[in-house]
Amino acid sequence: MAYNVTLIPGDGVGPEISEATRRVLEATGVKFNWEVTYAGADVIEKYGTPLPDSVLDSIRKNKVAIKGPVTTPVGTGFRSVNVAMRKALDMFACVRPCKTYPGAPTPFKEVDIVIVRENTEDLYAGVEFEKGTPAARDLIAFINKKLGDVIKVDSGLSIKMITESGSRRIVKYAFEYARRYGRKKVTATQKANIMKYSDGLFLSVAREVASKYPDIEFQEALIDNLCMQLVRRPHEYDVIVAPNLYGDIISDLCAGLVGGLGLAPGANIGGEIALFEPTHGSAPKYTGQNRVNPMAMMLSGVMMLRHLGETEAADRLERAIAAVIAEGKSVTYDMKPTREDPSAVGTSQVADAVIEKLK
Repeated sequence: MAYNVTLIPGDGVGPEISEATRRVLEATGVKFNWEVTYAGADVIEKYGTPLPDSVLDSIRKNKVAIKGPVTTPVGTGFRSVNVAMRKALDMFACVRPCKTYPGAPTPFKEVDIVIVRENTEDLYAGVEFEKGTPAARDLIAFINKKLGDVIKVDSGLSIKMITESGSRRIVKYAFEYARRYGRKKVTATQKANIMKYSDGLFLSVAREVASKYPDIEFQEALIDNLCMQLVRRPHEYDVIVAPNLYGDIISDLCAGLVGGLGLAPGANIGGEIALFEPTHGSAPKYTGQNRVNPMAMMLSGVMMLRHLGETEAADRLERAIAAVIAEGKSVTYDMKPTREDPSAVGTSQVADAVIEKLK
């Protein structure tokens, strides 16, 4: 049997790490029919958009996709392709495991945390009003009429939306994930002491959902305190469920605990669709240099194999990656004691080493 999977190479270093990942996935012996589609900055000239409809159509058809990183300009230009895909395909759960492997460049040992991030609402919903526009002026006037002069007229506005339904399904997903993978505790993080009607709603729903899972410990944590505790006592955390923005921030923080974004895989899950991708960005300055660590995308491939029910292949691939990390020989510069270490290898050489461990 061969699995039909959409492969989106991305841009920047995306094509290089995507190719390395494709090679190691095929080396497991699992069969794939790859449907390659293209998104990102490199396709705008051809399609007039960084996210052609053909990409979404392919994912809807195949139900499973794996994607390299794509570039998102900061402050100007098109909105994030990643955010647009998550919204268009209603991939409401972003799952980001952060796990230490012996040999990784971190002082922390035996960290194993999974971030379950709500993926479709909060500030990332993209409901924004540019400073000085008629829409911004109208909204400011409306709010100031209701609440007094609380917003200055030269403000740009972003709307934070937390829904009861969105909160319920992401918290339920976190508890179901914990049950499925034998996890013991779910921590709901928020800032409900300040944002009582948005984060407060998230927390109240989390408490309600938690009451239906008496076999799993439930914990509440304010986001600022959680960040401090994660760098002091990360072993106390298991599954963390969070609204969109907080989940994005703490997943990068936890990636730092385990050795960096080069070791941080991710998955975006909807009702019928699953898309797997590394947490890191496209690093365009390294394009074509065969330099960037492909392990985050390879580990995303491990997640994809488990999603497909190929548990034995997933376990073998994870062990092979872990063996390469532990050996410390065939790893990229970010996995070496110093970034200038001349023994660092390139992206494709990491794939070669992982494939050798799979034999």
